[in-house]
Amino acid sequence: MEAQRLLRLVSLLCCVPAAKACLQCDHKIRILLEDFVLSAPTVADQIEMTKIRDHAYAEYRATSQKRKGVIDPTTLYRARTEYQSELDRFLKTEHTGSVTFEAIQILEKGRKILEKHLDTFIRDGLCPNKCGLLKRRVMDCFSCHYKIYICPSPSGQQDCGELPVQAVEGGQAVLNCGHPWHHLLLGAPEYHYSLARGVPGTEKVSPSNLKESDFEVLVVTDESSVVLNQLHVDEQGTYRCSLQSQDGTVFYRVIFPLAVALSPDQTHRPVIVLPSLPAGDRYSPSQPTAGLLVPVVAVVTALSLVASVGLTVVLGMMMSQRRAEEKEDGGTKHTKHCVM
Repeated sequence: MEAQRLLRLVSLLCCVPAAKACLQCDHKIRILLEDFVLSAPTVADQIEMTKIRDHAYAEYRATSQKRKGVIDPTTLYRARTEYQSELDRFLKTEHTGSVTFEAIQILEKGRKILEKHLDTFIRDGLCPNKCGLLKRRVMDCFSCHYKIYICPSPSGQQDCGELPVQAVEGGQAVLNCGHPWHHLLLGAPEYHYSLARGVPGTEKVSPSNLKESDFEVLVVTDESSVVLNQLHVDEQGTYRCSLQSQDGTVFYRVIFPLAVALSPDQTHRPVIVLPSLPAGDRYSPSQPTAGLLVPVVAVVTALSLVASVGLTVVLGMMMSQRRAEEKEDGGTKHTKHCVM
């Protein structure tokens, strides 16, 4: 008898389809508890345990209702797995006490497990958006069906502030628009990147003064971040990322004021101006000034001209003397030739 009951329990754990609702609606849990009721030794005990089980279901619904009445698949899986473990251990144990008391204990254990996991989910997982609008798919703990749950922005709007970015010309800038809760959004929302050109911080591109017509669309993508490479100064401005659905519903929006500075090798070096010399050093031989160089150049030029003229005169006189000597030698030769 015990072996048959364990075999049935194993087959239920392996073959029952996955659950689609909270613990009291979970198909696996309901079948396991049905098996638990049928394990009672007498018909009277089974009837009593059925009443206790139904009361437990009402308690499970009340526990869920106090905690928004919804649950996500991950939280449900954790609660169901822990409760199945408790039921499995209970069914494998020999019991000598009151069947009714033991039934109350195991069903109350399920309520506490559900309560623990729902508290964690509501506190940390249901609406993780600190800014922006979240529409997500959850399980209704009363109808046992999926439904859409809306988590409004805590600030009441989808604009989530500014994230200033600094870059250098020729370098790159990363604009990251993603948040972990974005993957919970229904459908396939896309990131819309646009730009309003202008120097960040000026009145012209101040977010409060910008209109929709000031932005030019850059890219629409399912990636949460974009990389701007080989930046130029004229690419600086107010970048905007908007996460929105196909019908234009905006879930999240953030501004990236991007400033692009000149790279160090492109900036002009300042002109170095030497200080003026003290009055006592104006004519120092080791530091000639422009006023001293002018007369020196004039003297050198005059001396050069005098030397050139003198050299020309000397050369002229030497040439004249040579011609006279040659003429005289020629006359002497002619006289000797006549006498002979």
